Amino acid sequence: MRIHFGLGLAACLLALGCPLGGQSKGARAQEAALELNLNARFGRMELAAERVAPKARDSFFDRRRTWGGNVRIADYELAGLRMTGDADCETVVKVAWYRANEGDLRLTTVKQSWHDFKGDWKLTEEMRSDGDVGLFGEPLPAPEPGAPARRTQFPTIRLGSGASLGAEAPSAPIDPPTEP
Repeated sequence: MRIHFGLGLAACLLALGCPLGGQSKGARAQEAALELNLNARFGRMELAAERVAPKARDSFFDRRRTWGGNVRIADYELAGLRMTGDADCETVVKVAWYRANEGDLRLTTVKQSWHDFKGDWKLTEEMRSDGDVGLFGEPLPAPEPGAPARRTQFPTIRLGSGASLGAEAPSAPIDPPTEP
């Protein structure tokens, strides 16, 4: 009776398509990358750090020191994953972010390297590969000489006066149009 029950259970599992070995390495790596980046986006750095290799944790926290303060993460997208070996992979993550004092949405592409430590995928290295500088606290490039100063706010317009702050008012009132 036990033999028939065991064979019946095995047949049901195979018929249902349940993999006996679990997820593939690529699927586990993708799950780890999604978990790390989601937790980092919402400021749950201690949870995100669980997916970082011990040797890379200090630099992981240093790069994200300004997140939640000067740098706000609007969204992220795991744009790609490529296995580079049996226990290594690279992911491409696009991060939409803005500085709290500016409000302009920026986009930075980050390349992350991952390693499988006996079934546990950990981030080992990451770097900005494209897009806007400043996500990881990098110094901003110096403005080009002669470039106009960039305004970070819209001008205030006062209704009824026809002039905005800082602009000169017209010298004489404008007469309404006359009918012919």
